[in-house]
Order: sequence, then C-alpha cells, then structure tokens
Amino acid sequence: MASAAEQLAANINFANFSKATELKKRIWFTLGALFIFRLGTYVPLPGIDPSLFEQKFLGNSQGMLELFNSFSGGAVQRSSIFMLGIVPYISASIIVQLVTPLFPALEALKKEGDSGRKLINQYTRYLTVLLGAGQAYGIAAGLQASSDHFVINPGMAFIVSAVLTLVGGTVFLMWLGEQITARGIGNGSSLIIFAGIISGIPGAIVNTLRGASSFSLSPAVVFIIPVMVMAVVAFIVFVERAQRRLLITYPKRQVGNRVSEQQTSFLPLKLNTSGVIPPIFASSLLLLPTTIARFVSGGGTTGILGTINAYMGQGSFVYLTLYVLLIVFFAFYYTAQVFNPVETADNLKKHGGFIPGVRPGERTAQLIDKVLTRITVLGAIYLSIICLLPQLLISKLNLPFYFGGTSLLIVVSVTMDTVAQIHGHLQAQQYEGLIKKAKLKGRKK
Repeated sequence: MASAAEQLAANINFANFSKATELKKRIWFTLGALFIFRLGTYVPLPGIDPSLFEQKFLGNSQGMLELFNSFSGGAVQRSSIFMLGIVPYISASIIVQLVTPLFPALEALKKEGDSGRKLINQYTRYLTVLLGAGQAYGIAAGLQASSDHFVINPGMAFIVSAVLTLVGGTVFLMWLGEQITARGIGNGSSLIIFAGIISGIPGAIVNTLRGASSFSLSPAVVFIIPVMVMAVVAFIVFVERAQRRLLITYPKRQVGNRVSEQQTSFLPLKLNTSGVIPPIFASSLLLLPTTIARFVSGGGTTGILGTINAYMGQGSFVYLTLYVLLIVFFAFYYTAQVFNPVETADNLKKHGGFIPGVRPGERTAQLIDKVLTRITVLGAIYLSIICLLPQLLISKLNLPFYFGGTSLLIVVSVTMDTVAQIHGHLQAQQYEGLIKKAKLKGRKK
C-alpha cells in the first residue's frame, strides 16, 4: 500500500497549475524581468556608432566575442549597455566559490549559516563590480583606440561614461537575477544567460535554412542537424540526471522510552558534479588568445599573431586537443572544490550514519573519494564528447555557434532546473492544501 507521500508525489502534475496562484505570479514576474533584460540589449552604449561597430563585429565575430555575444543575447554585437552581461557576476561567484576553501575566514563564514552566506554574497557583489570595471575599461579603451573610429567624441569623458554605463548594466542584471531568484521561480542568473542564448536560436535556424537554399549546405545535412541536436539533448538529460548512490544506514536509536527503527538512505553523487563550469572556463581560456590576435593583427595571417590564428582556430587539432584537456582538468578541479569527501564522511559519522561494510571516518572518506573520482572520469568524458562533436560540426559545416556544446549544456541544464523549481512549488502547494484539509477535519471532530 502506497504511503501518503507516494500518493502525493503521484498526484503532483502540471494539471494543478491552474490552482497555483502564487506560482503563476512568480512565473509572470520572471517573464517580466527577462523581457526587461531583452529590451536592455537593444539600448546602445552612449557615445559610439552602433552600426559601424556591428559591421566590424560581424567581420571578427569568431572567438571569445561570439561566446559572450551568445550569452548576452546579442548585446555585444549591438554594443548595448548590457554588453558585459551577467558574466562578471558569474565569474565572481565561481572565483569566490573556488577560493573559499583556501581561506579559513571565508570557510568559517560559509559554516555560519544564513548570516555567513549573506556576507559572502556581499563580497561576491564587490568582486563583480571590480571585474566589471576592469572589463569595461578595457572595452572603452579598445573602442577609443580603434582605427575604425567607433567613438564619436573620444576623450576621458567617454571612458568614464562608458565604464559607468557598462558596470551599471552589469550591476542591474545582477540585481535583476537576485530578484528573479527571490520573487520569481529561482535560478535568476542562469535564466538570464538562458534567455540570451535561446534568443539567438531562431536567427541561427534561419541562417541554416538560408545556407541550404543557397546550396552551401546540402538538404541531407539540414535534416541531420535537428535529429542530432535532439539526440544530444536526450543524452544530456540522461547523464545530468544520472547518479551513483551510496547506501547509508542509520542504526536504531533510543530517545527516552521511544526506540526508532533502523533507517536507510542514499548519498547521491552526480555523474557530472562540475556542471557547465569546465566548458565555459575552457572556452574562455582558449578563445582569448585568438580574439586578441584577430583584433591586433586585423585578421592577418603573417607573424606570430597569424600563427596563433592558424593553430588556435576553432576546429584545429591543437584547439580541440587543448579544449579536451582543459575540460578534463576543470572537471576534476571544480569537483574537488565543491565536494569534500572528508567533510561528508565526518557529517555522516556525527549523525550516526555509515556505509555498510565500511568503517566510519577516514575509510568512508576514502571510499567516497574513490567513487567520486571514477564517476568524474565518466563525467569529464561526457563533457568532452558533448563539446567536441558540435565543435567539429561548426568548423567543418560552418554552423552557427548556438549549436555549440556549451550553449546546449546551459539550455538543457537550466530547463531541467526550472522544471524542478516549478515542480517544487506545485508540491509545496499540494502539502499546504493537505495541511488545511487536516486542520478542518480536526475542528469538525
């Protein structure tokens, strides 16, 4: 006979959506916030010629610029006030997360609960402003020093106004993401990047169909592309939900005159613990030298910069080899930073839990570390395949960057997380309804 919790889980579906008034408000708030973000990507940076910049961008769009342009929903191409996007905030969050175990003060704050996390979040905001200011100054100085005369009235006034505007745009998006997390359906920063990526997918599809109509792409290729994308998406969903579960046993306990039965649970270890961080970091590091080389050399093919363009271009053997090696490195490094087997084993020991056949403490930590290392190898191989296959298609068939593995990973992962958030709100509403019914029945008695 099914338990009440199992019956509740079976009854939770999106048919109950019409009754979830609070959830609908959160969804409308999220959609409104994302609409504001999309509007901001069309507001040009004051003091420059947007049409001239867009022409130059289209001629040098490969590399890091295309990565940031896809994440910002075309804001870079349109020289928008949201040109930096929310990338500085994401970078600051990752940096703080990675360095927290290295500094005892930050590690102590992390263990203090909500108050400590709020202080760490404040440090992340400060670092976001610093990173954004540095990037904004680099963009403003580059625009002003360019021989294409992007800036209408060059001078210190333009530098200051551009830096303030770009940093202000990033801070606004950071605040907007926090509002989506608090008052919307959650995952605010991820949803902003998600909205930026999917906004370019219709244009990418149109360009692909145009390539087919102009005979630059064969009809067979155009047919195979959506089939391959669907297969890759299904594979991503399968692996992202895959877990290696370790059996945890809690012995009998006696509290007063009450004796609790032995209980079992599972310690879930995700196959891809590092998420989308390895591809993003690997892409950024590899695309940075080629982007600089293209702008400095003007796309030339001679000298050292021309050699960098030739050997580090997307699809080249050197690029793909380094890409895979960096993905594997960051997969292991980030997993080691976000999951501590020793701390997990200590927590299990404090609460009386143990893995059957394994001594609590050090032996448990060693087992968890061994299992985590093995599944991280599989996770790194999975990330490499997902990111390598689209890179080959992009380089060989000249497909848009939106078919890249990093973009697909982000879109699918954020979609899964959003569906889980919505499901959680529906589940909470069901519990509230059951509690109200139970109270009413109690009053009738």
